[in-house]
Amino acid sequence: MHTLPSSVQLSRRNCLRWAAAAGVAALAGTARAGAIEKIRARGTLSVAIYQEMPPFHVAGQGIDVELAQALAGALDVKLSLLPFQADENMRDDLRNMVWRGHYLGFGPADVLLHVPVDRPLMNDTPQALIFAPYYRERVVLARRLDRLPQMETLSSLGDAKVAVSGKTLAGWLMIGADNGAYRGQLDTQPKDGAEAARALQRGEVAAAAGLASEMESVLHGDARFAIAPLPSVRIQRNGWAVGMAVKKDATDLAQALQASVNALVQGGRLQKMFEGGRVAWQAP
Repeated sequence: MHTLPSSVQLSRRNCLRWAAAAGVAALAGTARAGAIEKIRARGTLSVAIYQEMPPFHVAGQGIDVELAQALAGALDVKLSLLPFQADENMRDDLRNMVWRGHYLGFGPADVLLHVPVDRPLMNDTPQALIFAPYYRERVVLARRLDRLPQMETLSSLGDAKVAVSGKTLAGWLMIGADNGAYRGQLDTQPKDGAEAARALQRGEVAAAAGLASEMESVLHGDARFAIAPLPSVRIQRNGWAVGMAVKKDATDLAQALQASVNALVQGGRLQKMFEGGRVAWQAP
């Protein structure tokens, strides 16, 4: 399970200011040409994305795939996707896909998407630049309104059955919530939050926990369900920013990708990518 990032609450207007604080703009005066030249010479941008992460990537489709295509287009090169399975933690993924390469012989890529834009992670991984937040993720609980009309605290669940993937952050939170009070009513078999949401949609459970993007991609627009932050004192309700990472010396590439993300936000194209995935875009 990846380390839970600390939360940095940002408004849409402050995205550029935050990027500067994250270190990208501060490198403008010392950026060394090289990364972009190599990318343009070979004609492709290699983008690492997580394998089977709905709604961001499923079988070659998803929000992160569209974002990768837009980034490659902004550099006027073709896209080369490098899907991979998550390792034990985010630092391992950064090592394998950004600054060293996997021990099985693939990677690193030019850029890794879906990286928590998290100050402790930045400090612990000096080999990578983490920047360009493009979404704010949260852990949420979706519920049937006819079964659970109110949800002030998790105790409102009563004995209702809840679907949640046991190997995820949401699963860990639900298993440990209120000293394990809900373990007996959890269905932890779903492989991810989207599958848990489908169990809720089919009426097999009264509630489902997972990431907001997962729940929304399945339940968006269905008035039978409500989706709200998971009532828990162990996680901040405003979530965490999601961005991308490149090698520490690829500052020219980082600046170009940051500019591309800024343009996608300002032009409304990024928001449309999320709408296409049935996800409400949350400004980082």
